[in-house]
Amino acid sequence: MTYDYNTQRKRMALPEYGRNVQKMVDHIKTIEDREERNRAAKTIIQIMGNLNPQIRDIGDFKHKLWDHLSIIADFNLSIDSPFPTPEREKFIERPRQVPYRQGDIRFLHYGRIIELMIDAAIEMEEGKDKEYLTNLIVNQMKKSYITWNRSQVSDEVIINDLKFLSRGRLKITEGIRILEVKELIPPVKKKPQQGKPQGNRPNKPFNKKKIHNRH
Repeated sequence: MTYDYNTQRKRMALPEYGRNVQKMVDHIKTIEDREERNRAAKTIIQIMGNLNPQIRDIGDFKHKLWDHLSIIADFNLSIDSPFPTPEREKFIERPRQVPYRQGDIRFLHYGRIIELMIDAAIEMEEGKDKEYLTNLIVNQMKKSYITWNRSQVSDEVIINDLKFLSRGRLKITEGIRILEVKELIPPVKKKPQQGKPQGNRPNKPFNKKKIHNRH
């Protein structure tokens, strides 16, 4: 006896349409008459739309279905499609690599945004705006430190890191206030469990069962 396992079958390009749709597409590729092949393709498109009604929410969903038909047919189906046939190369080409600077962030737990903010604050003229931005920076540094290191940190450490990152050009003035940990990251309030009464439950009286001795 031979068994038919999915692992032994032909790999489906789009498994969400199922094995039967894959078989139908493979079959119409063998139809010699072009008109009959076009009619069969339109029928399969209707079946595909019924199997995946969520595609109808996508703009121009019919174009999507015809593209899926070409993918299932391995881009080897000669029919008169109402839309341009997609190119295989567009589906197999690798996406372009997004450039990202690495290796030069001094403190990973602060991140590059903090360094950019420090550079912007350095270029500002002395005054309330610079003091306000510096105040935001040191508090964000403390919050990031606690978030990523999961430990307490003294204000002295944050101030020293600020001096290092700013090359000594940013200073903590009297108008700058470093917040406490509970102000930066407030504690999470526990929600009461649903379905359970609050408070102490009254104790039920304990009823002793009478025991009858048999003689």
